[in-house]
Amino acid sequence: MTRKVAAVMLIAVLALLVAPVTFAQAAAAPEHTTNWVSVAAALALGIAAAGCGIGQGMATGSACEGAARNPGAFGSIRLAFILGVVFMESLTLYALLIVLIK
Repeated sequence: MTRKVAAVMLIAVLALLVAPVTFAQAAAAPEHTTNWVSVAAALALGIAAAGCGIGQGMATGSACEGAARNPGAFGSIRLAFILGVVFMESLTLYALLIVLIK
């Protein structure tokens, strides 16, 4: 076998090995964009949940302290406490609703 034939065969083998890679479809470039609306909505939900937790803790402590100081006013204190906790919890639920819509 001559050098010329060996060189042609080597080039042919290399061409056959490289052809599938050469004609393969390029992968789509991934998009590196951040959805800032979702990030802001999640941050707002976290702030609302933290505020709700702090507010409910303070309200519970104050209601318990008020009931301990004046047991006769327990009924009105309980009503105000439950109403306040409902309003605080509704803030977090509204924030969750907005996050789920976005």
